[in-house]
Amino acid sequence: MKPETSVPTQYWHRLDNGKVQCDLCPRFCQLNEGQRGLCFVRGREQGEIRLFSYGRSSGFCIDPIEKKPLNHFLPGTPVLSFGTAGCNLACKFCQNWDISRSRETDRLCDQASPSDLAAAAAHHGCRSIAFTYNDPVIFHEYAIDIARACHEQSIRSVAVTAGYVCPEPRKEFYTVMDAANLDLKAFSERFYEKICGGQLQPVLDTLEYIYHETSTWLEITTLLIPGENDSDTELEALSHWIFTHLGADVPLHFTAFHPDWKMLDYPATPIETLRRARQIALEQGLHFVYTGNLPDPEGNTTWCPQCASAVICRDGYRITEWNLTADGCCTQCQYRIPGVFEADHGHWGSCRLPIRIDTEAV
Repeated sequence: MKPETSVPTQYWHRLDNGKVQCDLCPRFCQLNEGQRGLCFVRGREQGEIRLFSYGRSSGFCIDPIEKKPLNHFLPGTPVLSFGTAGCNLACKFCQNWDISRSRETDRLCDQASPSDLAAAAAHHGCRSIAFTYNDPVIFHEYAIDIARACHEQSIRSVAVTAGYVCPEPRKEFYTVMDAANLDLKAFSERFYEKICGGQLQPVLDTLEYIYHETSTWLEITTLLIPGENDSDTELEALSHWIFTHLGADVPLHFTAFHPDWKMLDYPATPIETLRRARQIALEQGLHFVYTGNLPDPEGNTTWCPQCASAVICRDGYRITEWNLTADGCCTQCQYRIPGVFEADHGHWGSCRLPIRIDTEAV
């Protein structure tokens, strides 16, 4: 049975001027009848805000969990990844812009109910399911229903998100998320306003909420764009904020920008920038700082903060050395490495496997 694609939503209210305001994210879109919000998948119909992409996807793929990126959450295991369309930010550098900025719901050619997705993840041996490619904030109801269906089959849920969400829906969302990689795009209001069409503070609020108020495992990613968010001053401020507000043990990933969408005239990020950023973050007291999107053995490795030995070595997304005990401690000094680990790591490697969800067979 094909899932319903238009469903009512909870977070909105009517205004005195006759419009309806969506209260899911800090954009607070105010809509007349028939209008869509900036995300495009939520809009006003028959006097209420509805989600128009429930049960629809732009595609499904099995990835290594490290690609999210998550280095301390079930390392080496496969994750069923999927997204829908639209986004509640407008980042000029978006590398999935054909999905996130899409205004054509016909792109959502794949359909699957929450139970279909849970069954498919179990069938393919995935340990988790990731809401990614575009931000799951905008398909809030669908993501929550999928997470609940997956939990019934002992499959965990992962949010790859920019964290641009209001407090009440945020609370509901993270009651069912087992892990999150939050994209902290920069550490300046200027960048968020000029490059992303948003604000920094709601993102910082989400980071603090996840870390202090939930059991969701948290990692952070910052994509470094030459000349925009890669100065020593900004990197020091970003790293210091994480250290003082979240602590030393939240993993931070610095990843490389490549020219895309509306920022084709910018150069790609050199590996030296990622290494410099990593060193700055380590000097600010962070224990687990990674580099990504470019080969860098040292920046891909998980190092023990106590004895400085390599506890997880990686070649890209493939684990090449594992020096953790069954309870996640360094085998050299018994220091407990924070994360969600098991007695042995997974062996999925770097494989990326596109799949179809057979709603009749699964």
